[in-house]
Amino acid sequence: MSENSKIRRPSASERSRVEPFHAMDVLAMANRMIAQGRDVISLCVGEPGVPAPDAVLAAAGIAVEKGKLGYTDAAGTGSFRERIALHYQTHYGVSIDSGRVFATTGSSAGFNLAFLALFDVGDRVAIATPGYPAYRNILRALGLLPVEIETDQSTRWALTADQIRAAHAEAPLRGVLIASPANPSGTMMDATAIKEIVDVCEELGLWMISDEIYHGLTYGDATGIREETALRFSDNLIIINSFSKFYCMTGWRIGWMILPRDLVRPVERIAQSLYISPPELSQIAATAAFEARQQLEQVKDGYKTNRAIMLDALPKLGFADPLPIDGAFYAYASVENLASDSMEFAKKMLEETGVAATPGLDFDPKRGPNYMRFSFAGTQSDIERAMERLGEWEKMSK
Repeated sequence: MSENSKIRRPSASERSRVEPFHAMDVLAMANRMIAQGRDVISLCVGEPGVPAPDAVLAAAGIAVEKGKLGYTDAAGTGSFRERIALHYQTHYGVSIDSGRVFATTGSSAGFNLAFLALFDVGDRVAIATPGYPAYRNILRALGLLPVEIETDQSTRWALTADQIRAAHAEAPLRGVLIASPANPSGTMMDATAIKEIVDVCEELGLWMISDEIYHGLTYGDATGIREETALRFSDNLIIINSFSKFYCMTGWRIGWMILPRDLVRPVERIAQSLYISPPELSQIAATAAFEARQQLEQVKDGYKTNRAIMLDALPKLGFADPLPIDGAFYAYASVENLASDSMEFAKKMLEETGVAATPGLDFDPKRGPNYMRFSFAGTQSDIERAMERLGEWEKMSK
């Protein structure tokens, strides 16, 4: 090649230019500080602070000792799918055919599969803000158009049927995604609210996806709202769930979908090429997780204590008006009285106190700079120490 010749390098795709997940950027900063020997308390990611239940670890150990782990059907093993179907019968009183259960490599794979099977490039899909940033980012990476509908105190931080109808009238939607309990707000929709969304989607001919990943992590005794699956109101929708949150199995990367019968084969065709199959070891372990309810309820009792600690401490520290926290394990609160840019505030807080939390820009591009999300999924000791550090910091800044 001559010295004068030029090499033309292609650029990355437009679809790759999604926003970063700022929670992970803050976590990376925290990890660098830990590597330098700093004492950091991380409240920035939604990861349980305890290991998987004993029954899960025991089942995995037996499977590893046997030594043969391989591909399964793309939809998962029959026994795994049957156990999930049984869970809907015993926990919700809803009967489903196990053939409609589809195992996934975590809920993230479930969203990929649902979006690919339901929508074509350019389709508009309604989501709530504040909301989980991966919804927006995955939709955009797939060439779809997220229609972000603002929620606030007047709607209890959840989408309403009227908002969906108005967005569809402005420009036709193809689908709607709801989450209950939601990340980051913790807000939960009651049965009436969910049914109204189901009904408007059926009225307008829209696909509905219900993210129920935080089921199990609800605080009905404190809020009066009980968790409800959208599956109770229609079979013509998609449920996405995972073992990462309530079941304390983030690193096992295993989840599931409940699909309408006529969507099982389309999803299977896509999954065969994208993922081949979910890990067999994780399917075996997750099957045992359903037998660990008592242990997991004890873990949730710890979250209840942490929730109470944060609800008491944050407003006193200037983090105003935490959202409902009906479920999940996050406190999403305003920092308007403390800063005008929550990302810069998060960096300063981490550097000066060793407490890591997530800036709201992840969850709401418009109002997010005024909010922070604190995870209380860690140990009670960590939550107490974090609040103490922030209290000392607040006194020093006066």
